[in-house]
Amino acid sequence: MATTITINLQNNSPALQNFFFFQQPAIYTGGPEVYTNSLYSQALLPFETSGAILTFSLVIQDYAGVQQQVTPPTVGKPSGQLAASQAITVTPAAGGTPTKNTTTMTVNPSLGLSPPVSTPGPQAGSFRIITPVFNPTLENYNAGSALRTLTGGVTLSNFVTAQPNTNLDCQPIRIFYVQTGNYTAGTVMNFTASSATAAVCDATPGYSTFSVVYNANGTWTVTPYALVRGANGRGRLVEGATAVNAEVLNEAGTATISTGYVADNDFSPPILVQNLSHPAVINVLADYQVGPIGGPKLGTTCIEKQGTSATFAP
Repeated sequence: MATTITINLQNNSPALQNFFFFQQPAIYTGGPEVYTNSLYSQALLPFETSGAILTFSLVIQDYAGVQQQVTPPTVGKPSGQLAASQAITVTPAAGGTPTKNTTTMTVNPSLGLSPPVSTPGPQAGSFRIITPVFNPTLENYNAGSALRTLTGGVTLSNFVTAQPNTNLDCQPIRIFYVQTGNYTAGTVMNFTASSATAAVCDATPGYSTFSVVYNANGTWTVTPYALVRGANGRGRLVEGATAVNAEVLNEAGTATISTGYVADNDFSPPILVQNLSHPAVINVLADYQVGPIGGPKLGTTCIEKQGTSATFAP
């Protein structure tokens, strides 16, 4: 089963409201102004009279995305068409196993992205899109960070106007917002104005689920939950749980390559680390040092990995 981020929205106002979801723009190098698209939009009846809850879920997987511009990006208008995307992995922290962090964009004979490969250029936490030679006076393209919903659709979440024959590096940020309004998926919206009074769902600490309530007075109540698994492997959502209390170091112990969560701070082997920030750098049968953040570490071997969780034993 895919690892997801889920936002459950409840409308406690007395009237039907339109809501839309969007992501904090990534950090870009090699591109001009950054634009943001809506990821999803839906009307929601008052909870008191309907009992309705709106659920929006995203797969925790970074995607590189490109699309052809029809007109320059304009708030309230679709950002483009003829999109292409590739699942991609960001560069790990120093000492981590190299990842497939670079894809090459093509425009002839059609718009596309190559399967990603590993290159040493992108900084930790980012991926790279290599753009081809093209004439920007005749054609323009959007390029950036995309996301996939559980229904399989991929939306260009945020982007820049691609420059020809250059390296575009993108560092995604897993912070999501809910705001009142009606921007359909793929429509350019004003991030600064919309985020100022929006509900904020920060998944960077490892939270997997958020309960968001739109209150009658126009404010928001956001409650984060972390998925916590016990020794029996069964999981439960814990409100406001400490989502990060462990770190995984390389075998030499010279660099932290991932952080995560260990239930009940129990670091006795086998150690189950959940909500790994960089699961792609953890390899089964490879050696690491694992322990509480800032505390003593134990030399271990990864004996099992599933999704964003891994088990370590001496």
